Amino acid sequence: MDIQVVKHPLVASRMTIMRDKRSDNAAFRAALADLGSMLVYEASQDLAVEAFDVTTPVGIGPGFRLEKPPIIVPIIRAGLGMIDPALSMIPDAQVGFIGMARDETTHTPVPYLEALPDNLSGQPVMLVDPMLATGGSLIHALRLLVDRGADDITVVCMISAQPGVDALVDSGLPVKKLVTAVIDPSLNDDAYIVPGLGDAGDRLYGPRNIDIEAL
Repeated sequence: MDIQVVKHPLVASRMTIMRDKRSDNAAFRAALADLGSMLVYEASQDLAVEAFDVTTPVGIGPGFRLEKPPIIVPIIRAGLGMIDPALSMIPDAQVGFIGMARDETTHTPVPYLEALPDNLSGQPVMLVDPMLATGGSLIHALRLLVDRGADDITVVCMISAQPGVDALVDSGLPVKKLVTAVIDPSLNDDAYIVPGLGDAGDRLYGPRNIDIEAL
């Protein structure tokens, strides 16, 4: 698996806004949208293109389009914030959904939604989630994709923790590339990334109120 940490002044500035505890929901959302577009742009470098002739106002020139646009799959809730940035870069992409809640006692993922095509074989898939902490939710989502035949998977996470990256590598799942803005060193006792940025879902949408027992 290729691990790409995107080093760019604009990436760093948006990540700083997202980390800052003084940033309100609106500022956090705006920074996430900008950063999401930048990371999806970087993650798309290897997508196959096909050439065709395009008619310009003064002649015929070379044109290019994606040979097979990817399916964007956010892990909701926080991953919802990355859909519009991804579609702004790849407007002809399709979108699937995987829903995960977090059990605050065990820190394990609790799946509650899966909306994906039946067959993903040969289809580029971009799995997006703002945070890669323990890797539990991400690895569970990846297994759902692999069960449907996915064999061309790129993961885009804005902020990653080294333990989560290690878990992803050790999983042996067929991930082609991880694209992230930063890799932080550790997790705290509540499995939050340190120094991190807090809970991305809460900072996007406000505190959640999900009854884990009811899922």
